[in-house]
Amino acid sequence: MDNIYLLMLIAIIVLAVADIIVGVSNDAINFLNSAIGSKAISLRTIMIVASLGIFIGAVFSSGMMEVARKGIFVPAQFQFGEIMLIFMAVMITDILLLDFFNTLGMPTSTTVSIVFNLLGAAVVMSLIKISHSETETLSDLTNYINTAKAIEIISGILLSVVIAFSVGAFVQWISRVLFTFNYEKRVKNFGVIFGGVALTAITYFIFLKGLKGTPYYKELKSVLVGNEIYIIAISFAFWVLFSFIFEKLTKKTVLLVVIAVGTFGLALAFSGNDLVNFIGVPMAAYHSYEAWVAGGMDATMSMAVLEKKVPAEPVLLFIAGTIMVLTLWFSKKAKTVAETEISLSRQGETHEKFEPNNISRSIVKGTTRLSSYFSAILPSSLSNTIGKSFEKPNFTMSKDQSIEAPAFDMIRASVNLMVAGVLIAIATSMKLPLSTTYVTFMVAMGTSLADKAWGRESAVYRVAGVLNVIGGWFGTAIGAFIAAGIVVFLISFNPRVIIPILLLLTVILLYRNYKSHKNKSTKANDEDSLSEAESSSVQGVIHESAKNISKVVKRTNNIYSNSISGLAKEKLPLLKKSKTQVVKLTDEIDDLRDNITYFIKNLDASSLEASGFYINILGHIQDMSQSLEYISKISYKHINNNHKNLKSTQINELLEVDGKLEILFKNIEKAFKSESFEEIGVILNDKNAVYELVNEKIAKQIERTRTEESSPKNTTLYFGILIETKDLLDATMSLLEEYHKSFDGSVEPATISTPE
Repeated sequence: MDNIYLLMLIAIIVLAVADIIVGVSNDAINFLNSAIGSKAISLRTIMIVASLGIFIGAVFSSGMMEVARKGIFVPAQFQFGEIMLIFMAVMITDILLLDFFNTLGMPTSTTVSIVFNLLGAAVVMSLIKISHSETETLSDLTNYINTAKAIEIISGILLSVVIAFSVGAFVQWISRVLFTFNYEKRVKNFGVIFGGVALTAITYFIFLKGLKGTPYYKELKSVLVGNEIYIIAISFAFWVLFSFIFEKLTKKTVLLVVIAVGTFGLALAFSGNDLVNFIGVPMAAYHSYEAWVAGGMDATMSMAVLEKKVPAEPVLLFIAGTIMVLTLWFSKKAKTVAETEISLSRQGETHEKFEPNNISRSIVKGTTRLSSYFSAILPSSLSNTIGKSFEKPNFTMSKDQSIEAPAFDMIRASVNLMVAGVLIAIATSMKLPLSTTYVTFMVAMGTSLADKAWGRESAVYRVAGVLNVIGGWFGTAIGAFIAAGIVVFLISFNPRVIIPILLLLTVILLYRNYKSHKNKSTKANDEDSLSEAESSSVQGVIHESAKNISKVVKRTNNIYSNSISGLAKEKLPLLKKSKTQVVKLTDEIDDLRDNITYFIKNLDASSLEASGFYINILGHIQDMSQSLEYISKISYKHINNNHKNLKSTQINELLEVDGKLEILFKNIEKAFKSESFEEIGVILNDKNAVYELVNEKIAKQIERTRTEESSPKNTTLYFGILIETKDLLDATMSLLEEYHKSFDGSVEPATISTPE
């Protein structure tokens, strides 16, 4: 087919469908997280409510489509062929960028992505046109780019970060002071008023302000304009009455209604604001193609037609809404992205996803000092009164139990939804493509800060996480601009050849990311992973932890053997694998140690001996992991630095030691796996043979060092491995002795009763 532009249009439409899928997978967190995090209503109800919001919001979104048509560049300055190349480059880049962030589980902004994709592609195409012109210079670039509107959009996006965080923190702080964490009693007294205020704000800004960006606004303008105060007053009265009746009839808090309506409103606002990010460019491409066909199919015709307002496309909006809803229900990546925001805003302790860095440490130290200064200024009576509002209920949960519990309460969920929905609706009514991801994420972070969810125990991790996400946002902007520019530059050389290649590459990358994410999400827990103790007696902990010890010894054997084998054969991948295995083992041991507080608090006074035993065995397996970490580290470093390999005599001696250790570790693993604790005594009697072997090898190396020329690096490595092997043996034997002296087969093991 000679009509390449029809093929390009078809490709853009297909890419649009894929873009909706990856876009909604990223943005689902915007309207689901507050309801999911609070666990106030069932997931099925949340999904149904959000789906309705998306459908209605899709119809409301037509006014936003102008952004893709003329919000970033000046259409009249480009020919039809050039516009189609810009749109093709934007769609290819956008879908790959969003899918990359989804695979990482990082929430990014579809708005920023599309804006900077359009900007990057338009700038590069403009530069190509300027380079081909004899009269134009670089200063004429402003003739092609809608600079004023682009700056307005970009500054609005950046400003939204500060506003969302500040407003979210302020509203949440006020709400918490009023209701406290023990809010059930106060909600009974003031919940009706709170529900009235929250629902009035949601309905006014989302349903009334949101209407301003739709084609239906003209019909209602005469009723709405000038009557805002009356509408707010009537709405408030209605919702207060509704809240009162709801609580009396159902005996449930009206906060459930606030969360449901807020989820609906936020989904509606998201769809109304963000649908342009997914189908704005394809619709602009479709209208361009229509104009091109009507204009005699001249590829050089000006695209000034895009500056005209076009009627809404209800069928296309309906189809887009349907795809968004289906994605919401079936996308697994949406759940992965959601975990990031929920973990960063969780009230209790959790398995932190991010490691602290120097910036996060500096921020936490600075804000801690600032907080102490403000505390000193406030009168002690006022400070104490406010402090009581932030006192949390006193109960202890392990990290795993904390993850299963609600991430935060219904007060915070209501504030998240109310503030985010209002801010997004205001931007939508002003036809500003505000980043819903930025707003919802920063509102959630602001309310978390106000709720003191970022305590001394978790602040550096949470702040580091926020910085990582914000860094990803800037990466999105820079990456989108550069990538779209490169793609449009490549396409402009030979569209018939480059476009099919890029489309094929896009399909390959999407499939690869899909498989990668699927493997991660469906990967079952490692059969050798460690589990927490839940017993309340020494004998109970002995029986329960036997499997853990069996797994640790098995993994110790593998790591040690891999290190020696990798060193002997100079296989860097095998040594790297050992390092990775040690890190994983150490992390799991650290998780067990982190839950010692939970373990001890759930013991009664008669069972405290179990805590001492449990702490001791954790200490011994941590010593084992530290020895393994040192051995794997120095072995990897030696080979990676390309130092001389060990002598054949040294290698043979290490392999001999490894063989003896392998027999020892397998016997220990077998004893613990079968819970044959009586065999531990037999194993302990054989420990001297292994000790003597290691000491013999150390003595031989001392003699070689004195009499033979030897590499200092090799000697240091060899001594280091043997000495650390002795430490590994010491830790292992101490572990066995702990079990040997504590085991009593006549005692029935007891377990901790899990609190309701």
